[in-house]
Amino acid sequence: MNLQWYPGHMTKAKRAMQEDIRLIDVVIELVDARIPVSSKNPDIERMVNNKSRILLLNKSDMADPEFTSHWISYYEKKGYLALAVNARKKNDLKQVNVKIQEACKAKIERDRKRGIKNRPVRAMIVGIPNVGKSTFINSFAGKACAKTGNRPGVTRGRQWIRLNRQVELLDTPGILWPKFEDPVVGQHLALIGSIKDELVQSVELALLLIEFLTKNCPGILQEKYLIEEAAEPADILRQLAENRGCIQKGNEPDYEKAAFLLLDDFRNARLGRITIEKPIEDEE
Repeated sequence: MNLQWYPGHMTKAKRAMQEDIRLIDVVIELVDARIPVSSKNPDIERMVNNKSRILLLNKSDMADPEFTSHWISYYEKKGYLALAVNARKKNDLKQVNVKIQEACKAKIERDRKRGIKNRPVRAMIVGIPNVGKSTFINSFAGKACAKTGNRPGVTRGRQWIRLNRQVELLDTPGILWPKFEDPVVGQHLALIGSIKDELVQSVELALLLIEFLTKNCPGILQEKYLIEEAAEPADILRQLAENRGCIQKGNEPDYEKAAFLLLDDFRNARLGRITIEKPIEDEE
């Protein structure tokens, strides 16, 4: 499966981000804790230059906590202030303010020496589509100030949001990058829903997920769907379709419906806390 997706509005958003970066004290990037590498936009890495950076591994409640801990250590070694969060839990977000003040400590100290008091830190929030930026902003600010939706591309325009007396936040639309050099990256992004489902071959994607789960999380599919895992991915998907009543005319399995059912269960953590990308240290 080779996926490429780069709508025109993403080109415009990237250009605007490059213009706005000079106004920013710190860049807060959200990635999906289940795929902390594939969900990290390399274009953003090139744009932020020498700005302070905070990396939030969002949706950590859906990811394997042990793997998440390893990923935090990995990114801290690369110079990030990294934190695992669930954007829907306000208690998790209290630590974000601490990280912002830590990242901008030198800037705050310079302001103090110049006699400038209480000037808010300006932060830019960035991330790929469907990584939870809008939910994070709304929870962080304590009000519905950014549109949310469980699909990529909801946030189109940029907007400044005053979070509190200490922080102003510039929201930006979710952007991908023009070409995935590694096709696996596209597959991972499709699995979590960062690429629109209309552009994805759902059955092929479901088969890839089945292959991953049977190898790395044995027993999950059997327990969830009461199927026999010791089979080829296509046969497992057929069993799933039959057991969940995904049947079309002629009493044939509806593979596409079964595929969407499986993908939806994975994306909403009904299969458990699963991390697709193992920590790099472990792979080495």
